[in-house]
Amino acid sequence: MDLIEELRWRGMFHDMMPGTDEHLRHNAPITGYIGFDPTAASLHIGNLATIMLLVHLQRAGHRPVALVGGATGMIGDPSGKSAERNLLDEETLRRNQNGIKAQLEKFLDFSEGPTGAMVVNNYDWFKEFGFLQFLREVGKHLTVNYMMAKDSVKRRIGGNDASADSGGAEGISYTEFSYQLLQGYDYVHLHRTLGCTLQMGASDQWGNITTGTELIRRMSAHGGEGEAGSGQGKAYALTGQLITKSDGTKYGKSETGTVWLDATMTSPYQFYQFFLNAADADAPRLIRVFTLLTEAEITALEAEHAQAPHKRILQKALAQDVTTRVHSAEAYEAALSASEVLFGGGDLASLDEATLLDVFAGVPRLEVPREQATGLSVLDLLSEATGFQIFPSKGEARKMMQAGGVSLNRQRADAPAQPVAELPLVQERYVVAQKGKKNYFLIKLT
Repeated sequence: MDLIEELRWRGMFHDMMPGTDEHLRHNAPITGYIGFDPTAASLHIGNLATIMLLVHLQRAGHRPVALVGGATGMIGDPSGKSAERNLLDEETLRRNQNGIKAQLEKFLDFSEGPTGAMVVNNYDWFKEFGFLQFLREVGKHLTVNYMMAKDSVKRRIGGNDASADSGGAEGISYTEFSYQLLQGYDYVHLHRTLGCTLQMGASDQWGNITTGTELIRRMSAHGGEGEAGSGQGKAYALTGQLITKSDGTKYGKSETGTVWLDATMTSPYQFYQFFLNAADADAPRLIRVFTLLTEAEITALEAEHAQAPHKRILQKALAQDVTTRVHSAEAYEAALSASEVLFGGGDLASLDEATLLDVFAGVPRLEVPREQATGLSVLDLLSEATGFQIFPSKGEARKMMQAGGVSLNRQRADAPAQPVAELPLVQERYVVAQKGKKNYFLIKLT
């Protein structure tokens, strides 16, 4: 597989240094890496596109390395940020790193061999690197002029954003200013120890990545350890497109916030729904970026989708592929079943409590004390006992029930006098009341 061509047709390619394409073609297998910021316990959808860069690198016959920034995570990358970030302690960073590594193992092949993936942590080589030693061996090779020319720095120095320092002054702290030098040295270290000759990342990382290539070039030119590794001073850079929606806004957030890859932070059902609800204008690009379906397979799906857009064929294929890979086939099947419940075709009893609450997340939730509910009729439950939030009066509730427009836990409720005690409860405490075709209410007996 030709990596550059693969990224181009998928719409993932953004830019590369001269000679990168030739280097990839004639030096297989090469070692390439991407850095991941461990400021959260999980990666998110925004990281998924860069993970896929590593996946395609490995598929093209090269070795992918994921660098978890245990050291640089303590500093914070100023790229795309308007204010200083909070610094995390080592224990939190270690916990986050472990979570990220477990997620990467779902995408990359870590088996032994020349293309087996690796995870490295830059804290391992920075923890014993003294400040004076770093300034002498690394800092002297880049000028302040060079570092200030980077867009991520220029925006912070010349913009109108206030930093988080106590004075509220505009600008950037020395801590974050030094980030690009630290990230640049990551490339130097991997170049020396693993013969790494390629760094990849999203397009907003171009400045940091090219700092690394420049640092390798200058340190190699001065001799010493900089000449070690297979590149002899040669190092390359490649960036992928940032994933945005058709309206230009950043992709990766739902109405409830960031979409995480960790099931405890974003449930498989919510994750599946996020992709299932992708706009028709976004789906063709997303299925190219986030899946490994071939160009022919995607073209066929697009043609089928065009014939019946309401069936959301593209979105369903996208949601199935990504949910299965990030979570599991079982998690996908459970999410699919939960989705069918919402549209009337699934079994409520099959849902665990967490999934039930996910499915009806946007539905009004009402609580009724169990002792009170035991002596009520269904008519009372749908009116007075729930504060008349479902029906404004008993008369209207009775009329709609008799017309067949009310169901409780998927069973038609046409007997107003039926005791609530006879109702089959979901998880022994919930009643899903449906009024008409689209109005749902979740009643919990407490």
